[in-house]
This record gives sequence, C-alpha cells and structure tokens, in this order.
Amino acid sequence: MKPFPDLKAPAWAILLCVFLPCAIFFTPGTAAAADTIRVVTHSDVTVGTDPSTGFRSYPRWAVFPRADFSVRKATMRVRFGCPDSMRCADWDYLDHIIVRRKGGLAGDSLGYEIGRMLTPYGGAFDHDWEFDWSTDVTDFASLLRDSVEIDYYHSGYEPNNDRGWRISVEFEFIGGPSPARAISITRIYDGNYPYGDTARPITASLAPVKFTAAAGAAFARLLVYQTGHGGDDSGCGEFCGKYREIVFDGKVVDARRIWKECGDNPLSPQAGTWIYDRANWCPGDLLTPDVYDLAVAPGSVHTVDIEMEPYVLAGTQANEAICAYLVQYSPPAAENEAALVSIVVPSTDAAGRRLNPACAGARVVVRNNGAIPLTSLYIRYGTIGFEERSFVWKGNLAFNDTALIDLPGDIPARVGGNRFRVLLLSVNDAEDVVPDDNELIVPFDATPAHRSPVVLVLKTNAEPAQTAYVVRRSDGSVARDVKVGTLAPDSLYRDTLRLDPGCYELTVTDTAGDGLEFWYNVKGGRGYVRLFDLAGMMLKNFESDFGSSIRYGFRVSDDRRIISVPVAAPAIGLFPTRTLGVTTMDYVSNAPAAVSVKIVADPGGEVIEARDYPDLQAGSFTYDLTSRGPQRYYLKVFVNGVQKFNKRVRVVEKME
Repeated sequence: MKPFPDLKAPAWAILLCVFLPCAIFFTPGTAAAADTIRVVTHSDVTVGTDPSTGFRSYPRWAVFPRADFSVRKATMRVRFGCPDSMRCADWDYLDHIIVRRKGGLAGDSLGYEIGRMLTPYGGAFDHDWEFDWSTDVTDFASLLRDSVEIDYYHSGYEPNNDRGWRISVEFEFIGGPSPARAISITRIYDGNYPYGDTARPITASLAPVKFTAAAGAAFARLLVYQTGHGGDDSGCGEFCGKYREIVFDGKVVDARRIWKECGDNPLSPQAGTWIYDRANWCPGDLLTPDVYDLAVAPGSVHTVDIEMEPYVLAGTQANEAICAYLVQYSPPAAENEAALVSIVVPSTDAAGRRLNPACAGARVVVRNNGAIPLTSLYIRYGTIGFEERSFVWKGNLAFNDTALIDLPGDIPARVGGNRFRVLLLSVNDAEDVVPDDNELIVPFDATPAHRSPVVLVLKTNAEPAQTAYVVRRSDGSVARDVKVGTLAPDSLYRDTLRLDPGCYELTVTDTAGDGLEFWYNVKGGRGYVRLFDLAGMMLKNFESDFGSSIRYGFRVSDDRRIISVPVAAPAIGLFPTRTLGVTTMDYVSNAPAAVSVKIVADPGGEVIEARDYPDLQAGSFTYDLTSRGPQRYYLKVFVNGVQKFNKRVRVVEKME
C-alpha cells in the first residue's frame, strides 16, 4: 500500500491530541507546499459488514485546520485496497462519509454527508490491488475545522470473516483567499425516499423547502447527492433512468435524467455487473454532487424543490437516496479570476487511466472564480525540458462553472518519468488577481514506442457486429478504420499497420458496452486484442472485459533508445466464468516458463485441482468442474512461482 505523503505535525496539533481519543493530523513538510495542510482520518482501516444490522460505522477523530486558516480549495481522497489478511469484498454497496461530530460535542443523528462511495465488485482483485478517488469538498470547509469526527459508514450483508476493504481517507486543504465567503450551511433533504409507492409518494417526502437568505448573501449553492436503489419489475430504482427537476421559486432551473453510463468506468474490469448503467452511479465510484448556484438577496425568502418524474408500481422496492444542502455565500471576492483545477491528460491518476498514457491531446479543467463571465484564457503548456506551446481558449463560463479544454499538439516525453506543466498567463486578456492556482505540474509516463510495422491481432467473439477499431494520428486523421458490421464471428484477424514515425492512438469500441468478453454474456463468447511485432513478439495484451472501449496511445519510431521491449507478462484468459462446469484457459507468452494452475473453492480455500505445465509458452486448456456441483471457485495461474492471474468461476445449476 502506498502511504500518503510523510508530513509533520505542528506543535498546536500535538497539544490537542492529548485531549482527543484519536487524531491524525498533518501539515506540509516541504516549502513547496507551505500553504497546504493534509489530514488523514482513516489510515489502512479494515472495513467489513455487519450482516445482523446491514451497516457498520468506522468513526475516527482528527484535527483539521483552525478556523482562521483561509481555505482556497479542499479535496477529499479515498483509497481502497484488499485487507492484509482477507480478500477484497464482493458487492457494490452504498457507503457514506459523514462529518459526525465537531469539537467533542454530540452531533445530530444524521451528521453531514460529504462523500458517497459506491463500493466495487472486488471478488477478482489481486491482493495487491488498490485504487484512488478524489472529490472537491470546499463547500464543506466550514465544518472541517479543529477537532472533527469523520465516520466511514459501510452498508451491506455479505460475510465479514474472510472479505472486506482496506480504506484510507485523506483531506487536503490549500490555503488562500476563498472565491466567495461561506456564510452558512443547511441540510434540506437527507434520506432514502420510497419511489413509486402510492402510500408514501415521493412528492410528499421531497416537499418544497423555504429559506431566508442570510445577511450578506449573494447566492445559495444547492448541492445534491442522489442515487437510485432497490429493484422492482421495471428495474427501479437502480436500473431505471427517471427524470428529475430542480425548482427554485417555482421555476425549473435544471432538468435531467438520473442516469450514469458505466462501460467506461476507470475501475475496470470488476467481478460483477460493473458495465451495467445505473441510476446516477456505477460500482467503484466516489459520487460527485450536482451543484447549482441560485441568486438571492439578503433577507429575501425563497423555496427550493426537488421533483421526480411521476412513477407508480404496485409492490415497488425502489428508493432514491438523496442528500441535499444549501450553502449560502457572499458575493464572489474577485471580478476577474480563474483557476486551473486539474490536468486530465497527461496524468498518472487512477481516474484518468482510460485516457493515459497519451502522446498527444493534453486536456485540462479550468474554473471561473470571478464574478464576470470567463471568456478567454491565454495558456502556456508543455513537458518540462521541451519547448512550450501556447493556446488561446475562447468560451463563456459563469462563476464556479468549469470547462474541459483540449490543448493541441503532441506531448513530448523521455523514457521514464516526465513532468507536464500548464500555466494560465492571462484571464479575459487581463492579469489574474489570484495567480496562486494558475499553475499545475503533474508527473506522467511516456507512451510505449514501437517500430513499424505493428501487427494488430483481433479475435472476434460471437457478436462481431458490435466491434470496431480505428487508429488515428495525433492530428486526428485516420490511419486505419475498421467499422462496425465488417467483421465475422469467432474469427482471427491480423492487421499489419505500416505507420510513419509519429504519435498514434488505437481505439477499440464495443457498441453494446460489454467488451469482447463479459461473464454474464456467455452466448457472446470471448475475443481478444493484442499487438505484435513482425517477429511475432507480443507488444501489448488488452483486457477483453473492457466494457465500452479501449484507448491505447503509442509512438512509432526507429530510435532504439526509446523502443519499448516486448511484454514480459503472459496473456491469460478464462472463459466462460459462469458455466455448468466446463471452462477453458488460454495462455500466450513471449517465452516458455514453468506454469502452475490451481482451482480453489470459495469459500474455504481448498485446492480442488492443480495442474503443472513445466515448459509452457502458448496453449489452451479445459477444466471440468461438473462433478462438484454448483459453487464458486477461483482459478489461479502461477508463472515461475509468482501468481499472475486470479479469476472467479461460477458453476451454476442451469443457464438462463
């Protein structure tokens, strides 16, 4: 497990620790981050269910910034991994991160939900697996002061004796002038609201809320966390996309479908139905709230309302988990001010893994922190050590709105580690009055480099009408395009790509969003995509269970100093993993090795079958578990004594 940064505790925090049951507090240990405070509330905490109640709390006290520390931006990061003594948990449960108490005083029964985590299907993650998420919690900065109890609230009913999660929760506070001063925070909705039940209509539960604007308030920010859960005959509330309206003073200010597509989830693949779109959430996801700024004047009276699409079904089990706040703010502190929020490409962040590494098409997020619309930015950017580029962005952003900006050109890189820098030089053709957040530098990895030609090997599954791929140059022009509907089922294609030196991106898409393999779609079969050189050495093996798409950035070069070596890891596949008893493992490697396969019962861990292949380079092997009856198993592959593959097999009594 990678630790959070080593940071030093200040004297004032050490004194406070004497009086607190538990506190973990940090301030920066380097001059480069002199205005940054980091607080770790949960450090490698093992989290499991309580099947008797369906929930379990993991509260931790910590010391947060003092009230006089001006917060420019606050971020919460959540890390999941497998516990040291157990495997990762199985199910996609709804978890909450809650400010429970402040300063040792008793809190209310609900607390303040500042993060909503939808846990992954972790049944097939290797023991060293981990993943990071982050979300902006600046709107809750007034609550995160001095001594605070943060509760990680875990739901679910699965067994807790052999599975769970190892979690860490960290907060980062960047000092500086706030874009607008927070005056108050009020919770207006918080609960699991029945949806479709005539005896308990959701319109009554989500009644309009009246509020009076505070002295000095210019706008009220509405934050809404909403996810749909439960299951009835129409798939509601988890698998139905209903419409929601936000109504302010009787006028609809937003209307949208409560729905999220999951096929391009950065955390993939997972063991369960991770590709299925859901009601505003996906398994393995830290929810970002919907944000609406509503103009008010001091002392004025307003109403805000959340209205759901009419829906009635007898016996429904649907519910909408909704938590909403109103945060009242003073007017924006500056007229002309922007912030660089993040560098999406290039990046090593887990959330950007679908888009990285890339050798072209840098992408950044900017926010307007000024009272006047943001209409132009002059941006300088590039890899440190290489020539910088410039770009002028034009648009129209209101206060607090963000824009995703694509920066043209290649992303030069050295073999090994690199750093990419982006700088906002002017805002609306003028100087930014708060320039501290106008620059970001991020580490990134260079894309692989291959000699031309590159051989793309595609094995289609039984549903080839869903599959297509395209190779594009960095300028967007197409070097190779194989369209949907042109491929045959269960066929092997070898496409020799003779490419000029330069930057390219291979994109493989599946229109059904279930990749070339998905455990539940047994009839769809299994395919794969791999890259080879002309000598037959494997350069890249892609995961077949990829959901909606694969994106692979690479360079073509003759420079032997940067050419990527063939992959050392073997390509291993197992299908079907939902079966009446028979399953097949495929194995391909660039060199022969001693390979062992163990099939392990779950639960219990009994090895029920073991096979050794002393000098294996490629082959296909069938295993028959029919005689053992319905049960779950793990098929583990060890190469030269090191585990390289672990996948769950479900032997079922019948197939639908």
